[in-house]
Amino acid sequence: MGKYSIKDLEQLSGIKAHTIRIWEKRHNLISPSRTETNIRFYSDEDLKRIINISLLNNYGIKISRIASMTDKEVHEKVLEISEIKNEATIHIDQLVVAMIDIDEAHFEKILNTLILRYGFEKTITEMIYPFLEKIGVLWQTKNITPAHEHFISNLVRQKIIVAIDGLALPPTSAHRVLLFLPENELHEIGLLFYHYLVRKAGYRTYYLGQNVPHDDLMKIVEIHRPQTLITSITSLPSKPIDQYFQRLTNDFPDLLILASGLQIQRYKGLKVNNIQTFSTVLELKNILPTLAK
Repeated sequence: MGKYSIKDLEQLSGIKAHTIRIWEKRHNLISPSRTETNIRFYSDEDLKRIINISLLNNYGIKISRIASMTDKEVHEKVLEISEIKNEATIHIDQLVVAMIDIDEAHFEKILNTLILRYGFEKTITEMIYPFLEKIGVLWQTKNITPAHEHFISNLVRQKIIVAIDGLALPPTSAHRVLLFLPENELHEIGLLFYHYLVRKAGYRTYYLGQNVPHDDLMKIVEIHRPQTLITSITSLPSKPIDQYFQRLTNDFPDLLILASGLQIQRYKGLKVNNIQTFSTVLELKNILPTLAK
């Protein structure tokens, strides 16, 4: 069971801590517990309730009315609103609720509905990416386990792989792009989506996935002769980023190397000659048309 501070609830629900306290005291909407040292904390049920209450309140239902509703009535009203409204935040919050419950059927239903309504790319960029950022908050506050993370990652991963498989394989004469994650890097969702975008753009792709030893990377580059490498670094690397960049540019001086990920965004060092960094999917999409020129 999760144990959330009121600040955690604020971050995850978007409702100010002051407002949450008012809802708690005036309307008894949630009931925090206390540790042995008398520190207040909130449960998974409290978080889900605050998320749902916030949604209903944002769509014009008064708090006094919500306070009189049963959990079933709240749930039904949330489903009704989510089916007719298009705002991304609604769907992201419902994905969070499904993740907390590890409810595969609910998560799958939401994701399939979003893909049908908005299309695959918009769902990933405007729903799944912000959702994963919220998951990062839960991870940092130690309120989700590796089981939660694997549950979500595998479901999203399956959707992206199906989308990639649905694309035509470009000919070997097309510009060749190799995608990989360096040693000890396991956060694959972003790279998989890059793979989808690159192949959709008409380039021949070679996808190596997670945790690729550098010596193996060198051998595969020798075999397939790509013109571009794409990588992503999310976890804190064992060696400084600039050292890794230098190794890449020394071993692959004639290739364009595109690098992204949380650690790349935080990196403030000088850019190595043939390495170009990007922070967003839109930046990558703007780069892709230039590769074959």
